[in-house]
Amino acid sequence: MPAPVLTMAATIMCPHGGTATAVPQNQSILIMGAPVLVMTDVFIIAGCAFVIAGVPAPCLTIQWSMPAVSMVVHGTPVLLATSIGLCMGGSGGLPAVVIPGQTQVVAS
Repeated sequence: MPAPVLTMAATIMCPHGGTATAVPQNQSILIMGAPVLVMTDVFIIAGCAFVIAGVPAPCLTIQWSMPAVSMVVHGTPVLLATSIGLCMGGSGGLPAVVIPGQTQVVAS
């Protein structure tokens, strides 16, 4: 089923309220002025409030799976609103919360 393609305009958070910032490899393919995010981009999480036994154990990065099969940027599959991002760190890999930011361009 088609889903919105993720761009730098997307809001991506860990389930504990931390905000993910993408470091996009792609700077040339844009949707509504924002770079398209791809499977191999690095996502760094800041502000995660997860604690284990009183010790901070924040989510630090996101590992993605289920990218688009019908759209690539420079040979790398793009991320979709339905792609699964696991927040890695102290919580052990909980799903990221994704708000696409744009809905005009979709892929599957």
